[in-house]
Amino acid sequence: MPLAIAVIPFGLLWGAVAAQKGLSPAEAFLMSAMVMAGASQFVAIDLWAHPLPIATLVAAVFLVNTRHILMGTSILPKMQAFPPRWKPLALFFLVDEVWALSEQRAREGRLTASYYAGLAALLCSCWLLWTTLGAYLGTAIGDPTRYGFDFAFTAMFIGLLMGFRSTPGFAASVAAAAVASTAVHMIAPGPVSIAAGALAGIAAAALAPIREAKR
Repeated sequence: MPLAIAVIPFGLLWGAVAAQKGLSPAEAFLMSAMVMAGASQFVAIDLWAHPLPIATLVAAVFLVNTRHILMGTSILPKMQAFPPRWKPLALFFLVDEVWALSEQRAREGRLTASYYAGLAALLCSCWLLWTTLGAYLGTAIGDPTRYGFDFAFTAMFIGLLMGFRSTPGFAASVAAAAVASTAVHMIAPGPVSIAAGALAGIAAAALAPIREAKR
């Protein structure tokens, strides 16, 4: 429920920006339903222009969404209780919040299909509702940043991140990801920094057992 509430300003912000870029509420709803990934939708709407830079949009969204490959690789082995035919559909709804809470559930016990479905239904329906409502209210909201809506995205991810603070190698992975993503962003601002941070974090996590063994 706290994450569902956190989606409200995040979704309203994206919907308002989408409306200001010329998308109708129906188009905003369809984009949220088909992409279902807030971070890449923000990147896409930031690049939105007429005529559409389709190749740039596709490349940018792909780079941002490479993290879903990593999340899928992480969560799939924990889906033993899921009917095989439902796993591809479940992975479509693997947004960041669903992944983080599912990982925590798997560490505490057994990740069930019903638990996962409950998370996905709540969080994804909230995203569809609030992005569409934001598109309806786009002109009325005006500049969403004056309400602090732009920080909602950052705050939510900090909350998700801290849920893993007891995981071995947490500090090293976060530090490596932060340094790599910041360095790349300073050289080439854009979605490439997200992929760089993810790869650096994975490398640090992979090296953690080797360092422990040497001790």
